[in-house]
Amino acid sequence: MEFREASIQDIPQIQIVRHSVKENVLSNPALVTNEDCKEFLTERGKGWVCDVDGEVVGFAIADLKDNNIWALFLKPEFEGKGIGRQLHQLMLDWYFANGKENVWLGTSPNTRAEKFYRKMEWSETGLHGTKEIKFEMTKQYWLAKNNKPTS
Repeated sequence: MEFREASIQDIPQIQIVRHSVKENVLSNPALVTNEDCKEFLTERGKGWVCDVDGEVVGFAIADLKDNNIWALFLKPEFEGKGIGRQLHQLMLDWYFANGKENVWLGTSPNTRAEKFYRKMEWSETGLHGTKEIKFEMTKQYWLAKNNKPTS
């Protein structure tokens, strides 16, 4: 199992992971294109993948432009193995190292994702749109939670 920075060559496998999920399913798979993925990986932020024997089984992408988490998804058969936690750690360490003070995300209620973000101690701050819970994490809290020096 290898965790590494995502590249544009990973996009086809990232799309496979995104379309394999059982929760937070895209209503229209055409809404997230390969070009969207490329933009988020190369212009707006950065991403990471978990690779198992040459197969991407999970990925995470942070967006510095809109100060949010654009994606964190795993193939269902790889859930519960600590992969999401490691991708989350890599992503937020990088995000806050880039001078950002807070980050937000939206996720559907009553899902494994909601439970995951609560377990990771994100703060619920209301709704994103009409159907998603909005969560936020601050740099100050992240650094304290991970016993890292604050600047």
